Amino acid sequence: MDLLTPDSGLLFWMTLVFLLVFLILWKWGFPAIIHMVNERKNYIDDSLKKAHEANEKLANIQKESESILREAREKQAAILKEAAETREAIIAKAQEKAQEEGARMLQEAKLQISAEKQNAIREIKSQVAVLSVQVAEKILRKHLSQDEAQMDLVDNLVDEVSSDIQKD
Repeated sequence: MDLLTPDSGLLFWMTLVFLLVFLILWKWGFPAIIHMVNERKNYIDDSLKKAHEANEKLANIQKESESILREAREKQAAILKEAAETREAIIAKAQEKAQEEGARMLQEAKLQISAEKQNAIREIKSQVAVLSVQVAEKILRKHLSQDEAQMDLVDNLVDEVSSDIQKD
């Protein structure tokens, strides 16, 4: 049973060594351990603060990127709208120009047709006059010996033919 019950001397020395180790730890060991634990706690707290700040910055960056993207879409829509308006203006201008050109060409064609009509009428009149002179010449040759009444008849015929041509 000596093994199970300690001697009082052993108990004294064990208590003394325990107290000595405890005092040494109390004086130098525990403050160092507590200091290291506090430093670790502060490091973790700082890391959490930095992580929280990084998350806030990331959220702000995401908001900014969304606003920039929205602005870019708005600018794109404005540019597309402006391009469509420009295209419509160009098309309208081209149509207006085409209508003006068509009207000008139509006017020129009318003027040309009128000029050609006048030329044709002049030519027909000159041909009728030549024809009338030839007819009169032939009639005069045949009836040269006859009296003046026949000559009046020829003149009347020529006048009638020219007045009919002028009416057309």
